[in-house]
Amino acid sequence: MLLAAPAVQAQLYQTPGPATPATKDQVQLYVPEDKEIGRISLPDEKLSVLIQPQGREWREFRSHTLRLLVGGLVLAMLAALGLFYLFRGTIRIHAGRSGRMVPRFGGLDRFAHWTTAVSFLVMAATGLVLTFGRPLLIPLIGHPAFTGLAVWSKSVHNFVSVPFVFGLLLILVLWVRDNIPEKADWIWLRTLGGLLDKGGEHPEAGRFNAGQKGVFWSVVFGGAAMALTGYLLMVPFTVTGIGGMQILHVIHAVLAGLMIAAIIGHIYIGTIGMEGAFDAMGRGEVDENWAIEHHHRWYEEQRRKGLAPPPPQAAE
Repeated sequence: MLLAAPAVQAQLYQTPGPATPATKDQVQLYVPEDKEIGRISLPDEKLSVLIQPQGREWREFRSHTLRLLVGGLVLAMLAALGLFYLFRGTIRIHAGRSGRMVPRFGGLDRFAHWTTAVSFLVMAATGLVLTFGRPLLIPLIGHPAFTGLAVWSKSVHNFVSVPFVFGLLLILVLWVRDNIPEKADWIWLRTLGGLLDKGGEHPEAGRFNAGQKGVFWSVVFGGAAMALTGYLLMVPFTVTGIGGMQILHVIHAVLAGLMIAAIIGHIYIGTIGMEGAFDAMGRGEVDENWAIEHHHRWYEEQRRKGLAPPPPQAAE
């Protein structure tokens, strides 16, 4: 009797194998089109999903397609900017610096810009760590160090999203009125803002030209979509199931790649790409000749309001 007990117990806990195929009554499976679901007694229905074929597609996207997409976008933007710099160089102030400054952005404007910009750069850096960390960083720093870095990156990524959204709302309130598309924008787009004209001719523009308006609306809509999908990923399964979470991740990741590439271009034109452009957000004021050449209509409006210095008196 005692000798037979282990054999009986083994039969009770035996896992169905090739010799003892599972029956429908044992597993209780039904197979819809997109996943295989078992019957469970727990209230959480997603735990009953045994097989979800779309998960393989998402894993392929996460492990391969996403890295190729983001890496390709970033490298393509860097290559395009490198070629543009070789062709055009730094876009100089054609008349040279006058030494007379025109107020461009106030303290609140710059606070909104830098809050949004710095938080986005931090999220971009931490997101790239999570995306490219395994193939690039593990061979360099090892698994234990990368594990700590990945955990830290995820926490920082989530936390910094709060000031990013705050800055996004601020720039929307502060600048939306000046970023409404207008007829002059078509002229700017048709001539590419005069960026290819080495003679220093630039189409007339108001406070923001068509290129800046494009960046503004890309950041507003793209940032809002990234924030929405990101927060839904932070609270999984609150509004959607497993398939929906995978779609949210794809949208979030693709938007991130596009925005990173666009912001690289924005950083280029605001620093080494154009003389005097950084002063707008760095000092809050720009050289008078820069304002005349790039935003002539806005400069004339500032003069009429008495916010720009009067023209220098001609020598007698």
